[in-house]
Amino acid sequence: MRCFPNPKSGFSFCLILNILWAATVIASLRPVAPRRVIRLDGDWQIAEGSMEQIPKQFDRKVPVPGLADMAQPAFEKVGFKNDKREAFWYRRTFTIESKIPPIALLKVNKAKYGTRVYLNGKLAGDHSPCYTPSYFDVTKFLQGCGARNEIIIRVSAYTEPIRHTMIGGGDVEKYRYIPGIYDSVELILTNPPYFQWVQTAPNPADHTVRVAAKLLNPQHRDDIKIQIKVREAKSGKQVYTDIGVIKKVKKYDEYQYSTIIPIENCRLWSPEDPFLYELEIKTDTDAVRSRFAMRSFRFDKKTGRAILNGKPYFMRGTNVCIYRFFEDELRGDKPWRTEWVRRLHQKFKTMHWNSIRYCIGFPPEFWYDIADEVGFLIQDEFPIWGVSPGTKAESIAREYADWMQERWNHPCVVIWDAKNEFAAEQTRKAIGMVRQLDLSNRPWDNGWALPQSDKDCLESHPYLFHKNFKLADMANVSPIPSLRGDQKEYKLPIIVNEYAYLWLNRDGSTTCLTRKIYERLLGPNSTVEQRRQLYAKYLAALTEFWRAHRKCAGVMHFCGLGYSRDGDKPIPEGGATSDNFLDIETLEFEPNFEKYVKDSFAPLGLMVDFWKENIAPSTKIKVPVIVINDLYSNWQGRVCLKIQQNGKIVSKQQKPIKVACLGREVVTLAIQFPSKTGNCQIVAEITDSDGKSVRSYRDVIVAK
Repeated sequence: MRCFPNPKSGFSFCLILNILWAATVIASLRPVAPRRVIRLDGDWQIAEGSMEQIPKQFDRKVPVPGLADMAQPAFEKVGFKNDKREAFWYRRTFTIESKIPPIALLKVNKAKYGTRVYLNGKLAGDHSPCYTPSYFDVTKFLQGCGARNEIIIRVSAYTEPIRHTMIGGGDVEKYRYIPGIYDSVELILTNPPYFQWVQTAPNPADHTVRVAAKLLNPQHRDDIKIQIKVREAKSGKQVYTDIGVIKKVKKYDEYQYSTIIPIENCRLWSPEDPFLYELEIKTDTDAVRSRFAMRSFRFDKKTGRAILNGKPYFMRGTNVCIYRFFEDELRGDKPWRTEWVRRLHQKFKTMHWNSIRYCIGFPPEFWYDIADEVGFLIQDEFPIWGVSPGTKAESIAREYADWMQERWNHPCVVIWDAKNEFAAEQTRKAIGMVRQLDLSNRPWDNGWALPQSDKDCLESHPYLFHKNFKLADMANVSPIPSLRGDQKEYKLPIIVNEYAYLWLNRDGSTTCLTRKIYERLLGPNSTVEQRRQLYAKYLAALTEFWRAHRKCAGVMHFCGLGYSRDGDKPIPEGGATSDNFLDIETLEFEPNFEKYVKDSFAPLGLMVDFWKENIAPSTKIKVPVIVINDLYSNWQGRVCLKIQQNGKIVSKQQKPIKVACLGREVVTLAIQFPSKTGNCQIVAEITDSDGKSVRSYRDVIVAK
């Protein structure tokens, strides 16, 4: 084992890990005795008032975690600036039966907008960022031995107080900015020296994992013995144990420790097999646990592919816009119900999705635990969609560093996403300040700005239908996804993580962005079923197109979870986008979406490469069918191509085909349209290795 003392020793590894603000946070870790964590989640009291004066009366209750609009009795107009309030004030009491140890830290996982904490009438501190954890040293304020403690937390009622200097989570398609303590609150009790953070950096190729740790505030003169254990997370089977030492403790107030440990016969983590390990690291005074996985991820610039565990891997997925879902009228307590969140991720799995972009914002922290367990690759996007000119790169970097330390042990998190679609330079500078903190060197996505490294990826949002576009025009679309400005000069892997521009609300009505599109495509009097069928078929066709041509590393539908809101009003009050659920509690998908789009994301997939919407009777044509194989095994079978009219098959052809693992093949079949005019449907079909049919559809009108 290799053990390092203070970063002043000169080791470059330590210098990296001691970057400026990194000493201000405690990474997300699970406690082991002698450390204790007391969860303060549950019902709190809440009141509205000014920013400076604590209310005299707290006459309502609200769940923590949750949002202020969940208070009972309810407040009026939560999420809007108004004369009723400047702030919401949360209050609760608790007791600690034991004595207070030398270290007592209050952690507020995430709260908006801005956090101020009082404990037993004393100001514990302020924290302006809204999307990263805040920590407060409450040792001198906390009372033990059964004494009553009172905690009061203030959050601003709207974004304006922090928007000009901090990241405010602006989203031009959001209407309400609902404040609240929307993640857990906990009290960390331990003894010095204690772990500030622990980072795991697995290397599956070598069957090893690097473990790095930072300890703070030692108050004794002995060497620090560190014991490490690694076990399988589910079975508890121990796979490694050893002891290391940090010497010369008396000279410094902070210590860093690093070792590389073997994990023999390690089992790799992937979305198909999300196998987890657990690290326990312990001293005589403090101990923590953290789950991790033997997983590597990068992009290959030459091939344009994502590389998972040393092999090419095609990303198929969706987006979750949790802060938009926060303002959905049916949201309720769903984002904080573990069983609902797990069912959501499992439902996503049924669509053949292996990836999710947590878009323009972070859900509660336990969502990442579920993604680890269910098996998803997460593109984790910081809630930036535009920045104020007064926001400095250094300020953004501080928030990035806190974000990274909270998430870097999650195997699900494979891409740090700096922002949504815009091109400000501050984020590129901020990435350069922090990327070395991550010992796994995950790639970054920098929105529509220039990439910070040639190890990174680019995002493309090929929205076609918002212009005067019809499906037949796909015949002239380049299979290389479009990029923005100077990004075109960078030959880096591309992820298509938004496309289509055909959203419908859950009731089948158009959104404020798509009303005119459906009027153009279907006329002014289209029915709900007509719109739903068109949306599903066109979205499936676009998905097939971006996947079949193999010019991008991933294709991610927008969006798997968002709001559904009145489309008759303009942005921001009117709903701009939506998800595809009929019932948000049972997570029932709209049937057309499930039928057509599910097949378009199948690992063994296909595409009818035919885009004409009208054709003459009795025409005989050759139709190319592209078959793709995302799997690591070869496949052979038959492609069946048929034309259906009025529910009957009027023409049919078959051909055998072989597709190598991760491969792509094209087969051309000759087929004849009927002499009878009317609506027809071309259907190409294959049967996968599990005996399930996968289909691609095109609607064609036979007309003279």
